[in-house]
Amino acid sequence: MKIPGALLTALLAVGLALPVSASARADAAADPAAWTGPLSTRGRYIVDANGNRFKLKSANWHGASGTYNGSGDITDPANHHAGELARQTPLGLDRVSIDTVIDGLADLGLNSVRLPFSNAMVHDTAPVPDLPANPDLRGKTPLQVYDRVVERLTARGFAVVLNNHTTTSRWCCGLDGNERWNTAQSEQQWQEDWLFMARRYAANKRVVGADLYNEVRRNALDDPNWGWGNDKDWQRATQQVADRILTEANRDLLIIVEGINWTGLPVDGFPHGRPTLEPARTLSHTLVDSGKLVYSAHFYGYTGPNHSGASGVGETTDPRYRDLSPQELRDVLHRQAFFISADTGKHYTAPLWISEFGEGRGTTDPASRAWFTNFVDYLIQADADFAYWPAVGFHTGGSGDGWSLLAWDTVGRRIDVLDGTDWRGPAWQRLVSAPARTGLVQPTTQWSMLNLDHADFQASRTVRALPDWNSGARKGVCPDGQRLAGLAHTGNRGLCTGPVPVPTALAAVRDETYVDTDWASGYTKVQCPQDHAVVGYSVTGAAFSAALCGKSPTPLGRTTSRTVWFDRADARPAGEPGGDFASGKLKGQCAPGEYVAGIAYTGRIGSSRTPDALLCRA
Repeated sequence: MKIPGALLTALLAVGLALPVSASARADAAADPAAWTGPLSTRGRYIVDANGNRFKLKSANWHGASGTYNGSGDITDPANHHAGELARQTPLGLDRVSIDTVIDGLADLGLNSVRLPFSNAMVHDTAPVPDLPANPDLRGKTPLQVYDRVVERLTARGFAVVLNNHTTTSRWCCGLDGNERWNTAQSEQQWQEDWLFMARRYAANKRVVGADLYNEVRRNALDDPNWGWGNDKDWQRATQQVADRILTEANRDLLIIVEGINWTGLPVDGFPHGRPTLEPARTLSHTLVDSGKLVYSAHFYGYTGPNHSGASGVGETTDPRYRDLSPQELRDVLHRQAFFISADTGKHYTAPLWISEFGEGRGTTDPASRAWFTNFVDYLIQADADFAYWPAVGFHTGGSGDGWSLLAWDTVGRRIDVLDGTDWRGPAWQRLVSAPARTGLVQPTTQWSMLNLDHADFQASRTVRALPDWNSGARKGVCPDGQRLAGLAHTGNRGLCTGPVPVPTALAAVRDETYVDTDWASGYTKVQCPQDHAVVGYSVTGAAFSAALCGKSPTPLGRTTSRTVWFDRADARPAGEPGGDFASGKLKGQCAPGEYVAGIAYTGRIGSSRTPDALLCRA
């Protein structure tokens, strides 16, 4: 129904919800379709417990992470973002019931919710002020309210992703003490809070993910990094907390790692930018459980690949995303994030979740509107998982912050993105109803990298439960169900592949006891016993020191062998299966259908006893 302009103005003036086309509502009125948890991954797709693709069509229901701007009376709505006082609870519960919000999420065609929280919320034992629309929440702490929201969402069929959005309950994301996971608290506390939250919902298989921290960025003095091994290393921190969550708290959760949001000073002439997920191309995560890693990224039109999004102080002359042509935008998005799911068969291949993007209902700027439309088009083209920011907001007579998909006024009257008056509506309807991969996703070849840059990297549950197999050395072991496929000549990196059967026994080999032929004449050869394949290796400094061999439950071939030398040049199969697992280093790799049966090195003068050759057997 087309609403005359005068009537539309009058309706907005009194804050009435506007009608939506019958077809739009019919497509999105029911709770999410049936699915079975927990979720896992197969290649670039998230799948449910039956192996069927589960595309995250999500929105962010924020508020429990904090809306306070950081100054003034915390009880005064004027001191909260857009006047939206949330009381450390999911926004809107003072205006409408939990199920009324969930009804709205279902109307919009969503199947999942990113549910932000702050560490301060987790520890706050004071009851929240009365939430008039939800009298049954009277006297509950913020965490208990969060519990109830999780309970109702999952009972209605929604998947819930827990998101550690902030440390303190302040609105994100400037110099606010929430820049890094350990800016306003210790890393140990961050890890312990994650174990607490993962255990808290472990029995609920529709609580599907742990989104580890939001928009990691520079504080006043320091940049985060990816791979330096120090206390600002986001790759190291996420690797460690992820393995603790999976081994100590809840092995069912997807582990969601967002790229780095910002490094450098936003001043023309100084290095600065938005690394996002680009570092994962050369240093990815290998979790103790394969099939649990999801990468994520955020994009807004007012920011840019080298633009902080600021206006005035902190603004540079770099282009914002909304300044880019459609093709330039696609190229930048692919480089920064979308390569993760587009490049299949690599060590970094994983589902990509765009866990924040959005634009304002009241936006009139043509460039911003065009950006939103172009970005939605790219999400559809890439069949990407997504989460809009935010799900819920406030309005007064149809006006307010305006970025939300759903908004309620003080007496519970709703406007939404599909109400017929929102310019974003057609793009949103196109996004949630777009054709997408569905049905069974077959298991695929897995690739994982081992990184001994700074410490042990034993990604095997089996090996972790055993005594130290080479004391004093740094050890790398493939995840259970994978075996070694390649090694770097220097740099101590390795590449694993699978799936293969989990070994029935393990043997650490340091010498030539099992050598059955001189496959690397003049070199020291460390070879596995019969029917064993290399699943791990150890180094002392830069020098190779031992191989860990896993016994196959079925016989392995011995008659077809070849030596792959990589001491002077790369020796890898055509097409580089698995990707570059040791950027800038020489690498050797067995071909698909082969296994690593041995590793050779030399101790001659001028050598550092680093790996020089692999024995590959069919």
